[in-house]
Amino acid sequence: MTDINPNKPLVLSFHGTAGVGKNYLSKIIARNIYKLGDKSEHFIMFISEHHFPHKDKVDMYSAQLKEQIHQHVLRFPRTMFVFDEMEKMNPRLVETIKPFLDYATHVDGVSFRNAIFIFLSNAGGDVINNIALDFWKAGKNREELQMNSKEMETQILRNVFNDRSSGFWQSSLIHRHLVDHFVPFLPLELKHVRQCVLPEMVNLNMTLPHHHTDLADTVAREMPFFPSEKIFSVKGVTD
Repeated sequence: MTDINPNKPLVLSFHGTAGVGKNYLSKIIARNIYKLGDKSEHFIMFISEHHFPHKDKVDMYSAQLKEQIHQHVLRFPRTMFVFDEMEKMNPRLVETIKPFLDYATHVDGVSFRNAIFIFLSNAGGDVINNIALDFWKAGKNREELQMNSKEMETQILRNVFNDRSSGFWQSSLIHRHLVDHFVPFLPLELKHVRQCVLPEMVNLNMTLPHHHTDLADTVAREMPFFPSEKIFSVKGVTD
């Protein structure tokens, strides 16, 4: 954000199982960039199964996607594009995005170097969960796991690149090192789920008698957990 002349757009890829906060974090980032946050006209979200539902219309989607990205950045260089459900996105559409992420100075006369692209994906979630579980089995706290571990990032990268169900399968985005960071989202423990329930109760204006203050614990415990010792939430926190 402070580099007035970056050599490429910022490209982040968030990975983890459903409900662990990938979408939520993209909105937090938006709130710190735009006055209207994720309500800003410069925050553009594409959801694979909603915006690109038909496999036989990939050519049409590709042309539309190119035009939309081009026009948005032409109007406002610091536009943020979020692609949700990347694991369900047609690899041909992923390749459509590639020219906008590359180190090229301009694409069709427009510079994309100040744009931001964020990919949200469940792909790699099992790898991340297994790493967290192994960490727990070794008697270590979740908080001790280094999120910036290159080993973890490499495992995620290798997993999504070789997974045929991943939008990144054999993708040139990985070949060309166009994704700046693959960010792992760890599974949530019971205490984290409870911390999510409490502010939601406030949002719903739930004024409860004192003896009902354990409702957050009750709700959190109703979530499915793994392994048998019930350490991590299976699906994070969902609505």
